[in-house]
Amino acid sequence: MNNIVEKVTQRIAERSAASRENYLHQLEQWKPQGVKRKHLSCGNLAHGFAGCGAEEKSHLAGEERVNLGIVTAYNDMLSAHKTYENYPEKIRNAALLHGGVAQVAGGVPAMCDGVTQGQVGMELSLLSRDVIALSTAIALSHDMFDGSIGLGICDKIVPGITMGFLRFGHLPALFIPGGPMETGISNEEKAQIRQDYAEGKIDRAALLKGESDSYHSPGTCTFYGTANSNQMLMEMMGLQLPGSSFINPGTPLREKLTEKSVAQLIQLTRENSSGIGYQLNEKSFVNALIGLLATGGSTNHTIHLMAIAKTAGIHLNWEDLSDLSGVIPLLARVYPNGAADVNHFHAAGGVPFIVRSLLKEGLLHEDVQTIMGRGMHKYAQEPKLIDGEVVWEDAEDVSCNLSILRPANDPFQKTGGLELLQGNLGRAVIKTSAVPEDHHIIEAPAVVFDEQDDLMKAFKADKLNRDFVAVLPFQGPKTNGMPELHKLTPVLTILQKRGYRVALVTDGRMSGASGKVPAAIHLWPEASDGGLLASIQDGDLIKVDAQSGEISAVPAPGLEPFENRTPRKLERYNTGMGRELFDLMRSHSSNSEAGASAII
Repeated sequence: MNNIVEKVTQRIAERSAASRENYLHQLEQWKPQGVKRKHLSCGNLAHGFAGCGAEEKSHLAGEERVNLGIVTAYNDMLSAHKTYENYPEKIRNAALLHGGVAQVAGGVPAMCDGVTQGQVGMELSLLSRDVIALSTAIALSHDMFDGSIGLGICDKIVPGITMGFLRFGHLPALFIPGGPMETGISNEEKAQIRQDYAEGKIDRAALLKGESDSYHSPGTCTFYGTANSNQMLMEMMGLQLPGSSFINPGTPLREKLTEKSVAQLIQLTRENSSGIGYQLNEKSFVNALIGLLATGGSTNHTIHLMAIAKTAGIHLNWEDLSDLSGVIPLLARVYPNGAADVNHFHAAGGVPFIVRSLLKEGLLHEDVQTIMGRGMHKYAQEPKLIDGEVVWEDAEDVSCNLSILRPANDPFQKTGGLELLQGNLGRAVIKTSAVPEDHHIIEAPAVVFDEQDDLMKAFKADKLNRDFVAVLPFQGPKTNGMPELHKLTPVLTILQKRGYRVALVTDGRMSGASGKVPAAIHLWPEASDGGLLASIQDGDLIKVDAQSGEISAVPAPGLEPFENRTPRKLERYNTGMGRELFDLMRSHSSNSEAGASAII
């Protein structure tokens, strides 16, 4: 094993020893002895299976067959989750076939950030993760279940369900993916259409056609954002079948993998296997961080993984991520870090190739528990459909496309491209895997904006044709729920292409859609919580240095020192579109590095 990987893992274990011990003690109190529902009264049980068919009622009345609780995020607005429409029926049938029973335990909300980007609804996006965790707990609180199935794919949904599952960590659990839509127009063409619209070269009808040609059918969006990073992480943490993430919907292999997932969970419950809370330990989370770095995954997981781990009594921080980034090579180029989409990534070898290559170089923990048993080598295999049955075969040792996937001993770059920044402005993260190396250090005057739209207006008025650092304070979790600032990507990219040295500094998020412009994001302390960001004025010199890990500010000549300034207070009215319902969650949110959560 690489000594840095071992060192980081050990310090996480030491840092988390007391909270992890307390968490495992809680699980022991609820660990099942036999089927879970046998302690229920006849009245409890009758209510629990009243809506079932005769066969399921008969099985649930007895104490032999296990019962699987399905937590579903199905809705038919999210293309990724449209695939789940008929999954409960498929899962129930598969459970009966393999000697079990399955019930939908409950549903959780599922926002599409693609719909809410740049809209006020985006202010509920990150908050929805905690709501999903709470909803998952409510679904499983009926205590009729011997195992948990998560039907979730996108953004906050997988982290939220996982957090809920971990509070019922005495139960085995897994996720069943739906798969990505088939490839539409190229990502480069889509990006060019967006830039053309931002520059006024095409109209809205042409933009909508381009977007529709890209997002065109049921299935996960094909760029490597948070949704597809979720899928990769579920394999790296051993919570999904090996190689199952990126099989297209409606294919024979996809259907058989769904059945196989159910059969595997039933086997785990029959074997009285340890639940998800025992399975996911510090090595599992280090593997997740490594997978994120090796594939150039979404910056959202610098928040989500911290929150998920904390739910299991494990404390991660950005130094762990940064130290690992120094030794974990970048093995994948998938949009926005390259031209390929996830279908191309999967065809080139996908997650099994990544796992095999990292294990070969001692850069991944092999000795972890997964839903397939002991050992990450099982995730260096890919599924094949042979004579109607799923068979796993060892992944290829050689990439099928070196422009998309490279081995760990010959990577695209030697470091993972997610770095910790710290200085007098606070602590932030920056994703550099897609940023040209000559833009890793930006030192320029600040231009402060209150909202994304203010920057857009300044751009359209030709007021930003210069070197500058865009500063967007008051975008943090306590202020407005920390929305993604996705609208800024095309504009800042255009300015960078014009030859200007630009960067972004914010206490908000950019997500998996962050691109080629250096962006210091998730900054804390946030502006509304005592952060220096609230005191920055136009002209102050901002330094974003991804090489040394510095983020700092110097007062502009003629302006007062920071300590003499009165921090700005931006009046925000978090009302309308349901935002007022979440005041309590916002006010109790932790900082970004602690997971930006109000419930852990």
